[in-house]
Amino acid sequence: MSGTRVVFTRQGFWRGVRISLPMVPAMAPFGLIVGVLADARGLSLLETVLMSALVFAGTSQLVALELWADPAPILGATLAAFVINLRLAPMGAALAPWLDKLRGWKLWGTLATLVDNSFAISIADQRAGGKDAALLLGVGLTFWVFWMSMTGLGHAFSGLFALPPGHPIFFASVATLVALMVPLWRGASELFPWVVAAVTASHVLGLGQPWPVLAGAIIGAAAGASRDLKR
Repeated sequence: MSGTRVVFTRQGFWRGVRISLPMVPAMAPFGLIVGVLADARGLSLLETVLMSALVFAGTSQLVALELWADPAPILGATLAAFVINLRLAPMGAALAPWLDKLRGWKLWGTLATLVDNSFAISIADQRAGGKDAALLLGVGLTFWVFWMSMTGLGHAFSGLFALPPGHPIFFASVATLVALMVPLWRGASELFPWVVAAVTASHVLGLGQPWPVLAGAIIGAAAGASRDLKR
């Protein structure tokens, strides 16, 4: 796709918004729980919404809040968020045919709102021959706005959300991500890096977060890159 002209249009942006809207409700349980936990840790509503706006990474926020204490472990929480979000590096590399053609606010705005779900949607569109990089920003910005809203609601109404750990509703965001991975499947040749990532994450599961996410992402991406180089 390196020789293909990449565009960034208003139509592509709104197409991304339309694609993502049916998926955002699945983020609600996760966002509400992050908001509830933020309230339990003593964060104000403004601090909770600002954290969601600036960090915009549910797993990182959850891990940081679980580490929260008085005084706040700023270095430890920052390191945990950094380690977990390193998985975004191989995502950005995979989206390079689009991202390399962007400059200024188009590039940095798109990168700032890149998450797992927006990556899955956009890489599938890219592989299908899509040329409009604004799709990625449309998807990511929709998720960003909705994420801030849900964490804010979770904080504001924390007394109403008392679901027990392991409740099936907590699986909604994971189920959505799994469903989004289906269009990425391109046959048996895709199995190797996926299995490597899953096995790696399983082996370090006992270490707790963020190591399974980080190890699975990096080792799985390395396995996929090695396979492609051999081809």
